[in-house]
Amino acid sequence: MVAQPRIRIVAALCSVMLFFSAANAEDLEQLTYHNPGLEVDLGVGLWAWPLPMDFDGDGDMDLLVSCPDKPSNGTYFFENSSNGETKMPVFEPGVRLGKGYHNTCLSYVNGVPRVLVAGQEVVDFKQHGFDKLTKLPVDRNVHGKKVRANQWYYVDYDGDGDQDLVVAVGDWSDYGWDDAYNSEGQWTNGPLHGFVYVLNNAGTDQKPEYEKPTKIKVGDQPLEVFGWPSPNFADFDHDGDLDLICGEFLDQLTYFENTGSRTKPHYVAGRRLHDNGQPIQMDLQMIVPSAIDWDQDGDIDLVIGDEDGRVAFMENTGELLGGLPQFLPPRYFRQKAAGVKFGALATPYAFDWDGDGDEDLIVGNTAGYIGLIENLDGDPHSPKLAEPVYLQAGGRPIRIQAGPNGSIQGPCEAKWGYTTQTVADWNQDGLPDLLVNSIWGEILWYQNIGTRTRPELARAQTVKVEWDGEVPKPEWNWWNPRGNQLVTQWRTTPVAVDYNQDGLMDLVMLDHEGYLSIFERAGSGQDLKLLPGKRIFVDESLKPIQLNPKRAGGSGRYKIHVVDWDGDGRLDLLVNSMNADFYRNEKTVEGKTVLKNRGPLSARKLAGHTSSPCTVDWDQDGVRDLIVGAEDGYLYWMQNPRSQK
Repeated sequence: MVAQPRIRIVAALCSVMLFFSAANAEDLEQLTYHNPGLEVDLGVGLWAWPLPMDFDGDGDMDLLVSCPDKPSNGTYFFENSSNGETKMPVFEPGVRLGKGYHNTCLSYVNGVPRVLVAGQEVVDFKQHGFDKLTKLPVDRNVHGKKVRANQWYYVDYDGDGDQDLVVAVGDWSDYGWDDAYNSEGQWTNGPLHGFVYVLNNAGTDQKPEYEKPTKIKVGDQPLEVFGWPSPNFADFDHDGDLDLICGEFLDQLTYFENTGSRTKPHYVAGRRLHDNGQPIQMDLQMIVPSAIDWDQDGDIDLVIGDEDGRVAFMENTGELLGGLPQFLPPRYFRQKAAGVKFGALATPYAFDWDGDGDEDLIVGNTAGYIGLIENLDGDPHSPKLAEPVYLQAGGRPIRIQAGPNGSIQGPCEAKWGYTTQTVADWNQDGLPDLLVNSIWGEILWYQNIGTRTRPELARAQTVKVEWDGEVPKPEWNWWNPRGNQLVTQWRTTPVAVDYNQDGLMDLVMLDHEGYLSIFERAGSGQDLKLLPGKRIFVDESLKPIQLNPKRAGGSGRYKIHVVDWDGDGRLDLLVNSMNADFYRNEKTVEGKTVLKNRGPLSARKLAGHTSSPCTVDWDQDGVRDLIVGAEDGYLYWMQNPRSQK
């Protein structure tokens, strides 16, 4: 294919551009592994919309993945260089072909891939990239209400030889958004709705005439899933008609058998896809399946995008069990390592976790994991980094999830955890521990019961405060703290630091009302106590700093880091923003720390939702440089202007 040499040239150029070097970095640059031969999970930024196809025309299946987020918006080409010899190739690093979009959906028309984006079609994308779209001759909102998913496909739904339009929508009108739990933790609003419409083409493919949209039904009721339907029509049971498999906003897939015919479909009640009697679940949620015979064995498999940018393969075994197509559990694709990534909304913290003299990275993410990215060689300019591994506690990977009622934004966020953490010797035994907050807003302590060079974490314990009276909590929390538990706003960093320089680890963090506070330690040995928070951080008018005055789902979310950024001997704050805002410690007035927001440290925008700053001194010059975890899950590095050149 003509485009193939161009693509490979672009890939080479991108590899050069992505190469991180501390020697010449002047702004935030994506951190890379510097680890030749390393393989990691294939990924784009936040939200993966997979488009499996033989893009370069060499006979094997490549992956295109659309990513609509910040800062890595784009549609990326992952080349399969295995010559079709394996179902699970190790892909080349992604090459950006053009813009990325929400609701990017793949259809095959007479064997040719076509890409639709919510009432539009991407034009000649193999030749011109993904920046040119043309409108389809219908209203892009077929549902008539505000929708979050708006997924469009070409499908010959009724078998008459022309392409109809299928549109899937996610309707949030009954669900609302947040703050709808009763005192028992029961969600009192309605569920998410996911519907699938068909717009029959009464014309031809050359001159389509689309009729009014009608909902596909099961019996006399609309076919429905839990939002985010991502429908896939194919003959999954080998009887000659089009069955349907849908995704959802959570993590499972539903099969709707067509018991009618190719020309008159009739769908029966959906059943979850299972493997060995257990529902098949993706690791995260907001899943986007795309049906294709990936392994070219004659049956239709699923290639599925996850919220954190990863993409998985679910192989169709070709068997039916009780009429239900059988699939193997998802296996996540791999790629040659490029940018350092850990899920989405990555929250890094730099610390010498394994006691070998160099700083590693401890990172949280939306999925609720906490990962270790080990520094393998301590190179001061371009450290060789390992693939992320999940930290364990009590012998099991740490994974904090909301479940049915842990997110103030409701049960549709069940698989999210939003971990954010710091590392410190919390109990003064000489070993680094973890202090963690999450989607729940409860501060947890994971004690290190191993050694300095072989850390081992015990199960989580709550952090307790010597409260003076009633134990505080965010007023919208349906649940109450356990005992003297420290509960604050969700998704905010608990910074363990000896802020008052008395030899004891304090906590600097947002309190339950969003004010920046210090929780000081007192006592010694087994008598260590954490005192109630004090709002000692004030602005130039000496008013306490309330980083977030919003309530419920709008609350919390702030990621902070305490460091002497400008080298004046006073501890400053770095706070999430478009990258990281510098809150300079100006002075102390009557025991209050006066902070002035000097704005972002870089001009590069890394956040739509949030960013997460920390610092590292890999070159060991005594000046800490900046690392920011971005919305896309990648880590970005910038040298401190004070660093030695």
